[in-house]
Amino acid sequence: MTIVFNTLFIVLLLSVLSFLATRRLQVYPGRLQNVMEVIIDGFHSLLLDTMGHAGKKFFPLIATLGLFILTSNLVGIIPGFESPTANINTNLAMALVVFFSTHVVGIMTHGFKYVKQFLGPVWWLIPLMLPIEVISHLSRPLSLTFRLFGNIAGEDIVLLVVLLLVPLLVPLPIMILMIFTSIVQTLVFMLLAMMYIGGAMEEGH
Repeated sequence: MTIVFNTLFIVLLLSVLSFLATRRLQVYPGRLQNVMEVIIDGFHSLLLDTMGHAGKKFFPLIATLGLFILTSNLVGIIPGFESPTANINTNLAMALVVFFSTHVVGIMTHGFKYVKQFLGPVWWLIPLMLPIEVISHLSRPLSLTFRLFGNIAGEDIVLLVVLLLVPLLVPLPIMILMIFTSIVQTLVFMLLAMMYIGGAMEEGH
C-alpha cells in the first residue's frame, strides 16, 4: 500500500506542478516555470539527439516516463518515503509500455516487413533465428525493469542502513551520490526506450 500511496502522490504532485507552471506562461518565467522549462527542454534535446526529428511524436511518452522516474527516484531520498521505482511492479509496468509501444510502432511503420525480422534472411534459418529474436526482444523489458529496480532499491537500503548507524552528517555524501544516480538511471531508462522505439522505425526492418 505504501508504494501505491507514493505513486499516487507523485502523479498528483507532477499534475499540480505542471498546471501551476503552465497556467500563466510568461516570456520571463518565474522559478517554477523556469525549472520545468529546463527539465523539459533537456528531455527534448536528448530525444532529438537520440531519435532525430522523426521521434518528436514520441516526446509526450518519453517525457512522462522521464519526469515520473526522476521524481520517483528522488522521493526515496526523503526520510519516510519509499521510491516507487524501488518496486519491481512499477518498473515492469513502465517497461511493458515501452515494449508494446516499440512493436506497435514497428508494425505501423513497416507492416508485415517488421515481423519478417524475427524470421531471418532465408526460410531455412527460421528455426534458429525465431527463438533468438524472441528471446532478444523479451529480454528488453526485463533489462529495463531489473536495472532500475536494482539500482534504486539498493540505494534505499544503503541510505536506511547508514541512517540507522550514523544518523547525523555522514549520510549527506550518500544522499548526494543518490541524487546523481537517480538522474543517471532516469537518463538510462529514457535512452533505452528511445533506442528501442527508434530501432523499430529504421528502414532495416
